[in-house]
Amino acid sequence: MIRAYFASDFHLGADGVVTSRERELQICRWLDQIAGDVTHLFLVGDIFDFWYEYRSVVPRGHTRILGTLARLADDGVELHLFTGNHDLWMKGYLVDELGAKLHSQPYRLQLADKQFEIGHGDGLGPGDHGYKRLKRLFSSPIAQWMFSRLHPNLAFAMARFWSKKSRLNAPYKDRFTGKEGEWLVQYCEDSLSQRHTDYFVFGHRHIPIHCPLSAEDSTYINLGDWLRYNSYALFDGLELSIRFFESQHEEVLNL
Repeated sequence: MIRAYFASDFHLGADGVVTSRERELQICRWLDQIAGDVTHLFLVGDIFDFWYEYRSVVPRGHTRILGTLARLADDGVELHLFTGNHDLWMKGYLVDELGAKLHSQPYRLQLADKQFEIGHGDGLGPGDHGYKRLKRLFSSPIAQWMFSRLHPNLAFAMARFWSKKSRLNAPYKDRFTGKEGEWLVQYCEDSLSQRHTDYFVFGHRHIPIHCPLSAEDSTYINLGDWLRYNSYALFDGLELSIRFFESQHEEVLNL
């Protein structure tokens, strides 16, 4: 029996409605609550507000969520981690420590009899060419090699500054202009012209969104975030639905 859970945009390390530490404890309570139920767990990018792996150094903190995820993985939960625009430098550390499957591109799989495409959502669809160029630069081996030459204290301070600036100027902030202007909807529609997908599941927008697409029985779901909404999605083997945990803002945008 499949019970697949999806969440994104924890942005651990950054304060939101509550502090990062309080949010981490909320997330651990959620993970503990679903522990006896979950078979697949998909954490769909921007789990950390910043993450970078040196060969022998990783960011301090986050021990509670990493320990909780390790326990779930040890109990047989299939764990998938996706890189986002804030933590695109995840590499082998979390794979080795948690036994997770790591994805840096949208990932397709079948759960029960439904076809899924899952990804963080940044850089997809039309437009946003400046960010797409920047992502190619940050993803290049040469740029990562040069960044790794910096001392971690300086490198992490620089990265956290730009991470905060990126979050404050994020493209989702006060920019929702309807279904026609939603670039991830356009990406989904273009993908459907190539092959059928029952559920497209993305993050990045920080808005819980449920959007039926033009193809019959095809839906775009955006997972929202844990800075404001504490939203996630559950696939019970039949359908995918957006839910909330200890949230003051249980609002789903239905398109």
